[in-house]
Amino acid sequence: MRNPVGISMKKDEIVIRISEKATHDETIECLNKKIPALKKLYKTEKTPIFVTGKVLKNKEIEEVKKIITNEIEVEVTFDSPKVLGLHGIRKVFEKDIDTSETKFYKGSLRSGQKIEFEGSLVILGDLNGGAEAIAGENIIVLGALRGLAHAGAKGNKKAIIACNGIECPQLRIANIVKEIEKEQLEEEYKFAHIDDNNEIILE
Repeated sequence: MRNPVGISMKKDEIVIRISEKATHDETIECLNKKIPALKKLYKTEKTPIFVTGKVLKNKEIEEVKKIITNEIEVEVTFDSPKVLGLHGIRKVFEKDIDTSETKFYKGSLRSGQKIEFEGSLVILGDLNGGAEAIAGENIIVLGALRGLAHAGAKGNKKAIIACNGIECPQLRIANIVKEIEKEQLEEEYKFAHIDDNNEIILE
């Protein structure tokens, strides 16, 4: 990629924009090359840095921040949320997730239990009422889905939820929430995704 990282000066901050299509390796390589130019902007001021563009995973956020702060004493903030969930989503995006990091949970989740992962989650059992599963990408439940499932919890609208049977009153994908009527619960829905109208569709 020609220019995975762009740097621009605004009135009260310096903006580092990471291309949506850049790999993490490309981002790090380009950022390291641009650090000398970035340091020149800090001879007489301490303008904060805002990193935007591609939504990063938490470990990627920490690596980018470390590269900058190792060379420059400056406040660095990110457009990418560090917390999964509706309140953490600052923007929505579409990223293919046919392949992703996957965490497997052996057994069922009981009421009061909560599991979170930035990649995809596969639960080898039921997700019972009162339990929560929150994933940055897909959620797959081999058993029944009765609890709260939130896929695409950093804003990815291409995330999906699949299970052996949807029996819960609500689903969440990215920043979209779908309330499920009692009549719908009587149907044998096993798959949920966001359509072109930004609505969660059950199949």
